[in-house]
Amino acid sequence: MAGREPEIRTDKVTNRWVVFSPSRARRPSDFKSKDSFNPRNTQSECPFCIGHEHECAPEIFRFPSESAVDWKIRVIENLYPAVFRDLQLNHNCDGLVLTGFGFHDVVIESPAHAVHLSDLSPPEVAEVLLAYKKRIHQLSLHLSVKYVQVFKNHGASAGASMSHSHSQIMALPIVPPTVSSRLDCMKGYFEQTGKCSVCEMPVKDLLIDESTHYISIVPFAATFPFEIWIVPRDHSPHFHELDSEKAVDLGGLLKLMLQKMSQQLNNPPFNFMIHTSPLQLTDSMLSYTHWFLQIVPQLTGVGGFELGTGCYINSVFPEDAAKVLREVNLPK
Repeated sequence: MAGREPEIRTDKVTNRWVVFSPSRARRPSDFKSKDSFNPRNTQSECPFCIGHEHECAPEIFRFPSESAVDWKIRVIENLYPAVFRDLQLNHNCDGLVLTGFGFHDVVIESPAHAVHLSDLSPPEVAEVLLAYKKRIHQLSLHLSVKYVQVFKNHGASAGASMSHSHSQIMALPIVPPTVSSRLDCMKGYFEQTGKCSVCEMPVKDLLIDESTHYISIVPFAATFPFEIWIVPRDHSPHFHELDSEKAVDLGGLLKLMLQKMSQQLNNPPFNFMIHTSPLQLTDSMLSYTHWFLQIVPQLTGVGGFELGTGCYINSVFPEDAAKVLREVNLPK
């Protein structure tokens, strides 16, 4: 690493510029979270635990659906939603203000307080992913819903208010600007090359692992140190096209990435986001939109440069981060 010059790279999927400056940090293999998250050291029970269902907001569905007591996954309304599902969607006269209509749900990933997503087996992780799929399908029936964001916050500094393992789903009546920018970038690449920018992402030296249907990489212009993308091998615009076989395959690779990240980086707080396409796509958009899952360990802060420019400084080259994660040996 000594003497390596900084680089400024751009991402052909997000069109974001990133400054890579390795002189600002120690060796990639020395990166550890200073704020590791250990839910096993918190309280033993909470409203998300089995037996405490009456303390939660209304349930939308559970898995298994026929189980009155021994559930594995529950999807519930958020008790403190950012948007309200019972509002009428209205615009003001200049179009600058909408009523705060939308859906904000919680996916409780396990009935046990101390079990988190990486502790589940691949088929159990798949059940969580298929719960996302089912809820997205339900939300797609609302014509006012334009985009559905699935995300997970793990650890207080990553935005989690509950230590019990859970993720969230928000459905919005707009296509968010980051999504629009990504789609515009994908469209521009397709118009220039006739190819999907995600399908054509460079993999050499960036690959961490792979499965039958997915690859995991550190992206060429990773915004954050040790950022991970899990990408479908086959062109696929929408996450909710996922079938059961691919869900198990994705569940195994997602579990592996969370375990590698936890071991190498001292169980850091993290976020993961599923970047999918808007619900209403034209036929022409299907050729260049491609979903992927992004995992971001919270290792560094965001400062004035990032806020002012929209460019980020990453002190670990993606090739180095991929090599470190590739070489993590998990206990048998």
